[in-house]
Amino acid sequence: MPISPARSVEGVARIGMLATQIRRKNVKKGLQFTVMIVGSSGLGKSTFVNTLCESSVLAKKDHSMPEKAAHEKTVAITPTTVDMEEDGIKLSLTIVDTPGFGDNINNEGSFHDILAYIEKQFDTILAEESRIKRNPKFQDNRVHAVLYFIAPTGHSLREIDIEFMRRLGPRANVIPVIAKADSMSPPELAAFKKKVMEDIAYYKIPIYNFPYDEEEDDEDTIDENDELRALLPFAVVGSEDEAIVNGRRVRGRQYPWGFVDVDNPQHCDFSKLRFMLLSSHLQDLKEITHDHLYEQYRTEKLSKDADLDPEEEEAAEAEELRQQEAALREKYLARQAAENASPMDTGAPASSRPSMDQQ
Repeated sequence: MPISPARSVEGVARIGMLATQIRRKNVKKGLQFTVMIVGSSGLGKSTFVNTLCESSVLAKKDHSMPEKAAHEKTVAITPTTVDMEEDGIKLSLTIVDTPGFGDNINNEGSFHDILAYIEKQFDTILAEESRIKRNPKFQDNRVHAVLYFIAPTGHSLREIDIEFMRRLGPRANVIPVIAKADSMSPPELAAFKKKVMEDIAYYKIPIYNFPYDEEEDDEDTIDENDELRALLPFAVVGSEDEAIVNGRRVRGRQYPWGFVDVDNPQHCDFSKLRFMLLSSHLQDLKEITHDHLYEQYRTEKLSKDADLDPEEEEAAEAEELRQQEAALREKYLARQAAENASPMDTGAPASSRPSMDQQ
């Protein structure tokens, strides 16, 4: 039975009223959102966070003592909460920093610590849901997005990149980010983006790829998600320095050949990533975390608790992980061997020059 125009208009009006009510509630109460930052040292993660929050949230690391670089490090997972305002709505943004990740020869401990932190937040929610009387002031500290920083090498993903994103994908919304994107020329950057996404598809790495439903979502939402999906991995530049360019104060980096404006979408993807993260897709990231990632973990957790004792569960997980790692490494080595043989077979030159370090 077709819907009359009057009822259609009435339905749209009700949806508009509901959206207004939700916005008023959010304006009054505010929103909580948690982002984890992961990547090897020296990729500008602290600068990126300070640029994102428009304030000095994370102190820059001191790299002036190279003799300490060879010391084994452990990941120091450090949450820091910043109160902000986005689009007139109060936002309590928690940044979970992971200094020490990727700095060792064997990074198995780093993988375990970060995954354990994310699952611990799920366990806390699960325990709160099981209480007869819940705490009305309970704070949800689940990680809603993981920004994984990739070194701008211009080549394939490293084994550590593949393994980390593969492990965290089922537990968090992993968003790959190319660090220090201004160290590459536009053609190099475009080729590197393409290579990274090919690797993600080849190794079946689950990332947040701006999902939508063609039957339920409107055309604007679909177009917006397609546009953001095409930007993956986001190429970012961070800077806390300001300069006057064409009579306007902007944040960026000055080079002999020109000025990189971090908020200019023609220069990098920072502004698009920031708007997506803290505004347009914030609620979607939270809903996927609760409705899919947490529910999947909850189902697995309760099923295993019912079937196995703790020692058997730990042994089964360890064996499964060993098998997955062996299969992934074999696949990775085979792909690397094929890529290394390809230029020799075709007579093509070796791949692009190494990128310059950003000052």
